[in-house]
Amino acid sequence: MLLAIDIGNTNTSIGMFEDNQLKASWNVATDLHRTGDQYAATLLKLLEHEGISSEDVTKVAMCSVVPPLVGVFEQFLKRYFNVEPLLVEAGTKTGVRIRMDNPREVGADRIVNAAAAHHLYGGAVIIVDLGTATTFDTVSAEGDYLGGAIAPGIDSAVEALTERAAMLPRIELVRPANAIGTNTVMAMQSGMIFGYIGMVEEIVRRISAELEEKPKVIATGGYAELMAGQTDIIEEVNINLTLIGLKKVYFMNRA
Repeated sequence: MLLAIDIGNTNTSIGMFEDNQLKASWNVATDLHRTGDQYAATLLKLLEHEGISSEDVTKVAMCSVVPPLVGVFEQFLKRYFNVEPLLVEAGTKTGVRIRMDNPREVGADRIVNAAAAHHLYGGAVIIVDLGTATTFDTVSAEGDYLGGAIAPGIDSAVEALTERAAMLPRIELVRPANAIGTNTVMAMQSGMIFGYIGMVEEIVRRISAELEEKPKVIATGGYAELMAGQTDIIEEVNINLTLIGLKKVYFMNRA
């Protein structure tokens, strides 16, 4: 069985594949202060709940945007699972040609997403990743990574707003009943939800105008389902896109 691990700034996504199918997936909080033993204990409990033992894990693919945690994960995977993980990084074969000015600047998770999207959907694709950051990744019909856009994630925007404005409370990110907020919480929800939808629609519109064919728009990340429900521009939600991409890249490098 193959274990796929995507170490993000806020959450770490974990998926277990059996016979090319995603058997189970989880999200755990990313914490720089946790030890490898603590991460291992959490992962072993999650696997046990699904009837999976450490011996069942024979392959591991991993990507990370948190460099200090790479060594932590590599060490506990070797110790508790006796597996040498494939770390997707610059130089790893992904099947994606990176057309950026400096290919090494592109996060491994974004390239993995591009590989998965091209494999699953073909044609031109725009991937909107609604996580700690809101990223827009553009993949050509030939499978080339062309670049995209980066904006603050909606959580980051809410946190910055409440930290800098003493009178504004922390809010639950849900769709308000109306755009005209009749209290502070509703007004903030309107600004955040509808404001971010406006940003997504406009950036997708501008990227689409620069492509030679109409792209398919895929959303992933923690807020993908919430935001996709507010706009027709997002055609499909795939919250497991990165995990699927990690599986694909693993078999390209270790048949």
